Amino acid sequence: MKKWLSLVLASLLVISLAVTGCSSQTATKDEVKYPTKPIEIIVPFAAGGGTDAVGRAFAEALKGVLGQDVVVVNKTGGGGAVGMAEGLKAKPDGYTLTMVTREIVSLPLQGQAPFKTFDFRLIGNVNTDPTVIVVSTNSKYKTIEDLLADLKANPGKLNFAASVTPNFYAIQFTQAANVTFVTVPFQGAAPAITEILGGRADFGIYGPGEVKAQIDAGKLRPLAVMADKRFEGLKDVPTLKEKGIDASTGTYRGIAVPPQTPDAVAKKLEDAAAKAVKDPKFVEFMNKSFLGIDYKNAADYKQFLEQDVKILEPVIEAGKKKQ
Repeated sequence: MKKWLSLVLASLLVISLAVTGCSSQTATKDEVKYPTKPIEIIVPFAAGGGTDAVGRAFAEALKGVLGQDVVVVNKTGGGGAVGMAEGLKAKPDGYTLTMVTREIVSLPLQGQAPFKTFDFRLIGNVNTDPTVIVVSTNSKYKTIEDLLADLKANPGKLNFAASVTPNFYAIQFTQAANVTFVTVPFQGAAPAITEILGGRADFGIYGPGEVKAQIDAGKLRPLAVMADKRFEGLKDVPTLKEKGIDASTGTYRGIAVPPQTPDAVAKKLEDAAAKAVKDPKFVEFMNKSFLGIDYKNAADYKQFLEQDVKILEPVIEAGKKKQ
């Protein structure tokens, strides 16, 4: 009897160890070993602009969370379409991320991109900003009224330096203010602003972070903010709405990956992004640079983009009819 009982107990022990071993193997199999090498973030605009600044600050913060180098690579062209398309076609392993901007919505709506808005797998939104209408401090335009008066007196004559084309900031401004001008395209805010500073363009519309340094240096003059309320960092600058022009617009910047990216990798990136935006150095940089932190997880970001599609569709359609 004792021998039989011993055999039963021994059998149960073997079975228990086998089950434990299987559970351990399952847990190890399900656990994603990511990242194990450096990660690349494609920024679809030129170095020196607002998207580049956000991308580099976020990359540094993400590095601290994931424990791997995160390198920014600028891929310009097509108003952001080239870089975003390259990111979409990248190997879906979590090692190539793309910083997508509002152009992820506007370009497909205008037929200017080889992708659709929701072709990407969204990780999260990082930043949202209004836009600022600026001129050189050497310009004769001292106020937004000065610029508007000259635009109306000389339709289709003044040069607008666009950081991306088609430019929906310009489309909304044109429609709301009932003015026309020449849009001169550039690959990012930095080269566009250079044209304004050099006197080759009359004005531009950019994010606050893209113009802060030049405003602080006394080289650019902000005339108006295209937002519902005044921007905290430019409290003395009126909104267009205060001047009777109903035009509010801005941009946002988030992270996306190819659609086939594994769930476990995407989830780890989403969790990492949520932590990265809270990194003290990232927060300090964004605040000092007039760049608004606006984190949205993947689900909220998708809803946000769906809403922006509804906002931009009529704006862009109206712009097409005027062409």
